[in-house]
Amino acid sequence: MFDAIASRYELVNKLMTFGLDARWRRRAVSDLRLAPNSIVLDVAAGTGDFTRELHRQGQRAVATDLSYNMLGVGKAMPDRVQADASKLPFRDATFDGVTCGYALRNFTDLAKTFEEMARVLRPGGRLSLLEVAEPESGLLRVGFRFWFRKVVPFIGSLVSDRAAYHYLPASTAYLPSASEISAMLNRAGFSSVNHRRVMGGLSQQFLATRTL
Repeated sequence: MFDAIASRYELVNKLMTFGLDARWRRRAVSDLRLAPNSIVLDVAAGTGDFTRELHRQGQRAVATDLSYNMLGVGKAMPDRVQADASKLPFRDATFDGVTCGYALRNFTDLAKTFEEMARVLRPGGRLSLLEVAEPESGLLRVGFRFWFRKVVPFIGSLVSDRAAYHYLPASTAYLPSASEISAMLNRAGFSSVNHRRVMGGLSQQFLATRTL
């Protein structure tokens, strides 16, 4: 499915979020608070939005994704590896940081994926994750549900793949609660797990540190 939508993926993302996703990624990268030229793994990199932002902020980024076409379409991604996130082909403690944007609900084994993220991070390394959320405010929640469940599939049908953009909003059903995700990160080997809602709950971010 992701291979099929690769060519229009970034366009639809910008339409879906009015370009706000770029601001959220900038914040997520800066929140890593890593020294310049640190090595960061971008898991489920897709076409490279997070990867390019890491480069812009002075980091050395390695992109990995299961979708070959996503990686192929991506620009300014000199280091890219096709791989399953639950079986990352990297040595222990290779990276200073790990990022992942809007993909947690697509992993078939989220617990194992978190364990792999922890394994490839050095002790004290930093993790920054972005994922969709649903606003808590009643009015915002109603508007969000209409946009995400009705308008987004319609936009996707017009400019990309109909089936994919009906799946993606529905895939939030596979996403554990924030407290469950935080607990999973703790069990995987992360400490100082912090969760925050972004822009009234339109998105959410998890920050964590690899246990020393």
